[in-house]
Amino acid sequence: MNYIAHVRKQDGAIQTVSDHLLEVKALCEMFGDKLGIRHIAGLAGVLHDLGKYSKEFQHYIREAIASPDLPPQRGSVDHSTAGGRMLYQMFHGPPNDRYYSLLVEIVANAVISHHSDLQDFLNQKADSPFLTRVRDKETPELKELPFIQKRFFEDVMNETTFRLYVQQAVHELKEYIDSPPKSVYDQSFYLTKFVFSALIDADRTNSRLFEEKQQTVESVQVDQLFKTFHQRLLSHLDTFHLTSHPINQLRNDMSIQCAQHAKYPSDIYTLSIPTGGGKTLASLRYGLEHALYNDKKKIIYVVPYTTIIEQNADELRKVLQDDRHILEHHSNVIESADHVAEDQEELDESAFNRSYQLKLARDNWDSPIILTTMVQFLNIFYAKGNRNTRRLHQIAESIVIFDEVQKVPTSCVSIFNETVNFLKEKAKCSVVLCTATQPALHVVRKKLALNQDAEMIQSIDEIIEAFRRVEMIDCATQESFHLEQLQMFVQKQFQRVNSVLVILNTKSVVKSLFECLHQLNLPVYHLSTSMCAAHRQDILKKVNTHLRNQEPVICISTQLIEAGVDISFQCVIRSLAGLDSIAQAAGRCNRHGEKEKGLVYIIDYQEEKLTHLCEIKEGGQIVKRMLEDVKRDPSAYGGHLLSREAMNYYFQHFYLKFETRLDYPMKALEKSMLELITGKNGYHAAYTFKHDQKLPLCLYGSYKTASDHFKVIDQSTTSVIVPYQEKGKAIIAELNGAHQVNITQLLKDAQRYSINILSYQKEELIRQGALQSYWDGQIFCLTEGAYDQTNFGLNLENDSSMEIAIF
Repeated sequence: MNYIAHVRKQDGAIQTVSDHLLEVKALCEMFGDKLGIRHIAGLAGVLHDLGKYSKEFQHYIREAIASPDLPPQRGSVDHSTAGGRMLYQMFHGPPNDRYYSLLVEIVANAVISHHSDLQDFLNQKADSPFLTRVRDKETPELKELPFIQKRFFEDVMNETTFRLYVQQAVHELKEYIDSPPKSVYDQSFYLTKFVFSALIDADRTNSRLFEEKQQTVESVQVDQLFKTFHQRLLSHLDTFHLTSHPINQLRNDMSIQCAQHAKYPSDIYTLSIPTGGGKTLASLRYGLEHALYNDKKKIIYVVPYTTIIEQNADELRKVLQDDRHILEHHSNVIESADHVAEDQEELDESAFNRSYQLKLARDNWDSPIILTTMVQFLNIFYAKGNRNTRRLHQIAESIVIFDEVQKVPTSCVSIFNETVNFLKEKAKCSVVLCTATQPALHVVRKKLALNQDAEMIQSIDEIIEAFRRVEMIDCATQESFHLEQLQMFVQKQFQRVNSVLVILNTKSVVKSLFECLHQLNLPVYHLSTSMCAAHRQDILKKVNTHLRNQEPVICISTQLIEAGVDISFQCVIRSLAGLDSIAQAAGRCNRHGEKEKGLVYIIDYQEEKLTHLCEIKEGGQIVKRMLEDVKRDPSAYGGHLLSREAMNYYFQHFYLKFETRLDYPMKALEKSMLELITGKNGYHAAYTFKHDQKLPLCLYGSYKTASDHFKVIDQSTTSVIVPYQEKGKAIIAELNGAHQVNITQLLKDAQRYSINILSYQKEELIRQGALQSYWDGQIFCLTEGAYDQTNFGLNLENDSSMEIAIF
C-alpha cells in the first residue's frame, strides 16, 4: 500500500509519506547545520507528518481525492500529534537523562505545532497544552500509534538507526546548552523557535517542489554574486574621488574605515555616521567585504520606515545593477490567518486552490540581500502565526544591519536586545547598529552585549562636528504655537529662504497645515502614510525637482521623512519630539552642505493631541528641559544637542522614564513577554497547587500565550491595496480577473501600492462600500473613490502617529 502524503494537482502523482518525511528531514538538516543542530532539526523533519501513516488519515485523504466536490469535514483528522507523542513516549523522563527530556520538549513542540503555533508548556490556567497533546489526548488516529510507529520503522528509519539519530541530537543539544552565552537570554526559547522555523520552511518548500515537479531548490552562488556586487560598488564609490567637496571626502574616508572593519570577526558593531554621511553605501561595503571574509550568506537591512526601504532598495539596485537578488519585504498583503485545520493543507494541495497558492506565495527570505522593517523582524521571533517564524532560520549566518536603530519601539527594547544577542552568539551573525543617533541599549536592565570598542568609525566626535551643517534655534521654550501662528511662521521663513520643511507629530495636524497653506496658493506638498509608497515617491520626486531647480517649495510631513529620505531643505521646522527625531529632522536641512549653515527651528505646537502618544510627549519634554539647560549654560551637552553626549543623556533619561515598559508588558495578563517565554511567571506554582504535583517538564514557557498577545504596534491594522495610478488599478484588476496570475509576483508588486488602515477605518470603509475583498476574502482593495490620487491618499480623518512601518 502506498501511504499518501500529497497528491499533485497537475497529473495526480502521489508523494508517499516516507518520501515526504525523508525529504523534509534532509532540508531540516541543511537548515540546522547553521547552528550546529543538524540532527535536532532533522528529528523534527522526519517525525512531523508521522500521523499520515494512520488508517484514519489515509481514508480521509483518499475520500477527499475521490470526492472533491463533497470532501470530508475539515479538521477531523489530527496527523501532527503522533510524531511528538512517539518521541515523548520513547525518550522523555527516566531512565533517560535531562538532556533527552529537554530534546523531546523542543522537538515535539515544533512537530505538534507545525500547522499552528508553538504550544504553551504551561498557560495562565495552570494547565499544560503541550502535555495534553503528547501525553493525554485520545483520538482514533492516536490509538493507532503502535501501528504508525511500526510503519515508520519499516518504511523510513529502523529503530536502531532512529535511536542512534536521537542520541546524536542529544549530543548536539549538550554542546549547544553547555557553551553558555556571554549575555543573558533564554536559550531554549530561541532554539525551539529555530527548529520550528526550519521545520515549517522545509515542509512548505518540499510541498512546493513536489507540486512544481522540481527536485531541489534553486540556489545562488552567493560568494560569486557578492564579489560582483563588491566590484560594482567600488566602481560607484570611485566617483567620490572626483570631487574635492569636504562632505564627499569625509564620506569616502568613512567608507574606507568600514572596509577595514570588515576583516574583524563576527560581533555587534555600531556605525555612527552622521546624517548625510553615506551610511547606506558604507554599511553595504562593510557587509559585502565582511561576507566574503567570513562566509556570510545574506545581508539583511532592517529599517523602521517603509520610506527607507523604498529609497535604500532603489539605491542598491542602481549601484549593484541587480533586481532579481534584492528582496523588499514591506508587508503581508494576505489577510488570512496562519492557523489552519490539521487536514486542510492536504485538501488544499489536492485541489491547489487559491488559499494554498497564497500560502506558498509567502516569501521565505531566501534572497541574498533583503530589506525589511523592524516590525517584520520582531514578528519573526515573537508574533502569532508560523508565516512569520518560517523566515527565522534564514537570518542565521547573515550580516544584519539595523538602519536607524534608535527607532526600536520602546516596549520592545529588551526583547530586541535579547534577539540580537542570540543572533551574535548562536546564529553566527554579524550585527551593525547603524544611526547618527545611537540609543543607549547597553545601559538598560536587559543589556545589549556591546563591546566598548564597538564603534566602526574612529574619531567619531570630530566627524560629527565636521558634519554640523545646521544651527538649532530654540523656539520651544519661548512660546507655544497654534495653527494660525504656525502658518504665519512658515510663511515668514518661506519669504527668507526658498525651501521649507515642516515636520509635525500627527497626520491630522499635517493635513490641517497643508490645507491652510494650499489655500494661499503656495507651492506646498503633503506627505503621510495615508499614501501608498508609490504615491509618496512621486511626491518626493516632485519636491526634489523643485529643490534641484532652486524653485520655491514647502513640504508638510509626518515623521516618515526623517529617516532614509535623501532630501535637503534650506530651513526645517520641527515640532517637539524625542531628540533622535529632532536630530533626524536636522539631517533634512542643508544635507549636502550647500550653505554654510541651515536653520532648524524647534517649536512647541499646541494643536497636536499627544494624550495617547506618551513616548513622543515625554521625549519632547526631556528635549525641552535640555533646551532650558543650554539656555542657562551654552556649553551644556558639549555645546550642542547633536553631540553624542547629548544623545546619551537623552536616551538614558528616556529609558529610565519608561523602564517598566521595556520588557513588553501585557496588561491583560499582568505579565511581560520575557516572563512568559522564560516561564518565570508564577504559573508553575499554580500548576502544582491545581494538580497536586510538579509540572513534569524541563520547560515552563508560555510560547503560544506570548505570541497571541504580541503586536509591535498595539493597534489592529489591515493591509489594503489602493488604486493609485494605472499600476495600482492594474494589480487590483488582475486579482479580480478570471485568468491565471502569478500571485507571488503580484503580491510583491502590490507592496508599493498598499497602505495599512486601522480597525475603525476598515469598519467605516466597509460601511461606505469602499472596501472590496478578493481571493476568498484574503486580500482587500480600496475602490477608486476612497483614494485621493493627488494630495492625501486615504482621505479619512485620524490622529495617529503610525509612521513606524507597521507593514
